[in-house]
Amino acid sequence: MAEQESKKLEAKSPATPTPAPAEVKQGASQEKVIVPPPEESIALAVVDKNPESVPKKISGGSHDRDTALAEVEKEKKNSFIKAWEDSEKTKAENKAQKKLSAVTAWENSKKAALEAKLRKIEEKLEKQKAEYAENMKNKVALIHKQAEEKRAVVEAKRGEGVLKAEEMVAKYRATGQTPKKLLGCF
Repeated sequence: MAEQESKKLEAKSPATPTPAPAEVKQGASQEKVIVPPPEESIALAVVDKNPESVPKKISGGSHDRDTALAEVEKEKKNSFIKAWEDSEKTKAENKAQKKLSAVTAWENSKKAALEAKLRKIEEKLEKQKAEYAENMKNKVALIHKQAEEKRAVVEAKRGEGVLKAEEMVAKYRATGQTPKKLLGCF
């Protein structure tokens, strides 16, 4: 049987026209398989057609119009999806920016509160330092006063001692006696 079919193929010349082949689409690859009518040869031809290279027919039958409308509807949906995506991205960015500014404001308020607390402590320390300095000055003044009093007592005693010595000298001169103790250093 195969010999008979091969003889039929040889008998036909390539110049003879063949009837229009039937097209069958296979999946997403858009390959078209040409299937000849059953009485002709069994040879198959595979043709790859890129959907972008196929010219779109705008005018023509209702099938072309339906596919064009479906394409327009698809583009419309895609543009809506893209707009929604952009809107969601913008919302997310705005939300993140708002949260970042809230965090920055929180940080600034906490810093300001701590700096105010630090200034308050520094003022308190300055006040304590001034009080301690005043206390020290008062103590120094008190010590100076006590030293002056002690100096005055020493001066008074010295004066008394000098006066007593002068009186004794006058007495010894008047009486003509000599002191029992000669100079303190001898």
